[in-house]
Amino acid sequence: MSGSSSLRAWWARRPPAAGAVVLATGILSVGLRLAGHEVLFQATLALAGAAWALLASDFVVRLVREPRRWRAEAGTPGGLTAVAATTVLGAGVSALGRQNLAWALLALAAVLWPLLMTDVVRHVTRHLMSHRGRRMHGDVFLCCVATQGLAVLGATLAKAERLDWPAHTALVLFWLGLLLYVFMLALFDWREVTDGAGDQWVAGGALAVSALAGARLTDADHRLHLWNADDRGVLRGMTLALLVLALCWYAVLLAGELLRPRLRYDVRRWATVFPMGMTAVAMLSAAPALVLPRWKGPGEALLWVAVAAWLAVAVAALAAGPLGSVTSRGPR
Repeated sequence: MSGSSSLRAWWARRPPAAGAVVLATGILSVGLRLAGHEVLFQATLALAGAAWALLASDFVVRLVREPRRWRAEAGTPGGLTAVAATTVLGAGVSALGRQNLAWALLALAAVLWPLLMTDVVRHVTRHLMSHRGRRMHGDVFLCCVATQGLAVLGATLAKAERLDWPAHTALVLFWLGLLLYVFMLALFDWREVTDGAGDQWVAGGALAVSALAGARLTDADHRLHLWNADDRGVLRGMTLALLVLALCWYAVLLAGELLRPRLRYDVRRWATVFPMGMTAVAMLSAAPALVLPRWKGPGEALLWVAVAAWLAVAVAALAAGPLGSVTSRGPR
């Protein structure tokens, strides 16, 4: 009885950023599919889908029963994991060949994106006005991740369904996501590199998902011939630059972990696994899209590093139990 009560207590205070578990698991499934591991792909995609369904049901229940709390949580950057997780799951479902379900997930994410983004912009504005000089945590980059997630899924479905308009819309979102990244980078607290609880990795993951969006748009162009030579060259160059920058972030954040190890489990550690997996997927996708076959080997190596990190965080979560998952924090 006490165990179930503890579980209910944990679930009741579960932060919005807990959706990062879907992001981490879903992107690993996509990476495993790209690496040719079909059984593991289906298994991890099923786990991501189950976690998404559980969190989505709680999302609706809170909206109905606790609208004030729902609004407060949805107005934080962590609330955008609802959009990002839905798009990542959609990409996995599309790889499985279930395009109708992928379209439904894209439509849901597209509806949630402006609603949640508006609240997050208000949250950031209030933060700037009331906490002058104080920077923000890594989850602020979820504004970019959610936007680029829509671009990734739109480009994926454009290629799968041979449609132009999703790719053109995805291109607009791609550039918008980059603008959001630049803005959020100015708000980021750089001390998070060595002090963060895990979500500081989203700073690099946002660039990785941007590179993935660029790779998917380039790949869609191979089939649909969407862009002229100049546009194609700009998109290819930007994708390559984003991928290199994401790898640089990877090195910097890994160095921060080694300099100041933070071994205590925190739910935000799932936001560490997601960028690791996303960087691997971006490399695996860029290899054929940008005709860079030598990138496939390092991409697969990073994928297995992300799998090991996923397993480590999962074991730590089970060992920590329902009451050891997250600590409160405020802006710096």
